[in-house]
Amino acid sequence: MTLWTASEAAAATGGAPRGGWEASGVAIDSRTIAAGDLFVAVAGPNHDGHCFVNRALAGGAVAAMVSRDCGADVPTLHVPDTRAGLYALAQAARARSNARIAGVTGSVGKTGCKELLANLLSRAGRTEASRGNLNNEWGAPLSLARLPREADFAVFELGMNHAGEIAPLSRLVRPHVALVTAIAPAHTAFFGGLAEVADAKAEIFEGLEPGGTAVLNADTPYIERLEAAAERAGADIMRFSRRAGDAVLLHADLDASGSDIAAEIRGKRFDFRLGAPGEHWALNALGALLVLDAFGVAPDPEVLAMFHPPAGRGKRRVLGGWTLIDESYNASPAAMNAALGVLGLAEPGPGGRRIAVLGDMLELGEDAGRAHEELAGPLEDASVDLVFAVGPHMHRLFDRLPPGRRSAHRPDAAALAPLVAEAVAPGDVVLVKGSLGIGMKPVIEALERRAGAGG
Repeated sequence: MTLWTASEAAAATGGAPRGGWEASGVAIDSRTIAAGDLFVAVAGPNHDGHCFVNRALAGGAVAAMVSRDCGADVPTLHVPDTRAGLYALAQAARARSNARIAGVTGSVGKTGCKELLANLLSRAGRTEASRGNLNNEWGAPLSLARLPREADFAVFELGMNHAGEIAPLSRLVRPHVALVTAIAPAHTAFFGGLAEVADAKAEIFEGLEPGGTAVLNADTPYIERLEAAAERAGADIMRFSRRAGDAVLLHADLDASGSDIAAEIRGKRFDFRLGAPGEHWALNALGALLVLDAFGVAPDPEVLAMFHPPAGRGKRRVLGGWTLIDESYNASPAAMNAALGVLGLAEPGPGGRRIAVLGDMLELGEDAGRAHEELAGPLEDASVDLVFAVGPHMHRLFDRLPPGRRSAHRPDAAALAPLVAEAVAPGDVVLVKGSLGIGMKPVIEALERRAGAGG
């Protein structure tokens, strides 16, 4: 299905097209080109996309958005600046769309909430969503530029690590509903405290459409600051909580594969099964259900029961006789505590152990040492048998653990990975979690190789 014709893209960007191409997608990375994409040759801090135009075309791109000549026979859309061109394409996609749009932000849980929302809304109509974690100054406009005019709903994740980043993205996306999952220590090295984090997340309300709705976690710190910002934006406010609000978590019976949840949604009892384990998932599900309520969409219990955490954010797999809980994408203190709670719910097989492979939580500033040391308590609560640790901050935790719980510490994941792979045995449950910058993927890959080798 055509997403952009050459003439439509030219009208949106003010660019000059060459060729009568039609694009079914938009991409900025030549390594992930799909057949039919328009490749936007952005100039980033490390690479200039203009150097990869030929690779993109060979990979199936129908044309390239460029700011300099790439040859007379290359189908292009020539614009003065490709970053501005991508933003203009995103603005045009939003302007022509009749979709009901949700924006999701928060210190933790935003990607999972986005995925759950997309799954639930897809039962009510054609739904598009940000892929992966495309939530920053490049990812958000790219996701919006991919929005087909036929979509009924769209869900966009908006992220930041500095103040002032979310406001322009929200004004670009113009959501009808804005969900804030939680305020917690994350990227605190760039802020003076959690109050400033709350203010930065509240920037999502600046782009709300008139008459829009703010869905807020009433249990999160500085909820009053979020409410004040939402009121200034003229938003209707809906709250979810463990105590009182528009959606209340009455009870969650937690187990290793999910939760049986009793909730009250807008005054009506709703019992359901959620196929994602942990109380944090149960609470975030209430936020997603309030977004559905704002859109007038009834939740499908089957979708809730069948939903599972995405890769890197709690996905469970059985490998070689052991169970892997893949939380490798990112980490903060709140997310780390939640993941360890999920590990504690897991029951190892006969003779098996609970194993935590933990990488540094980054961008915590002067609180970093204390935050890592304080994980000793949650590890104890979860009855974790062995801990592998990566990075200088995790060394602080490693030194505090009793000798019987310490397995190995290494400065980087690549050095630790073979030790983890060698140690796992049938019946074990292995949690892998760490910040994106510390790079826990080698551990996941080593476990996959071990399983593939029949070990």
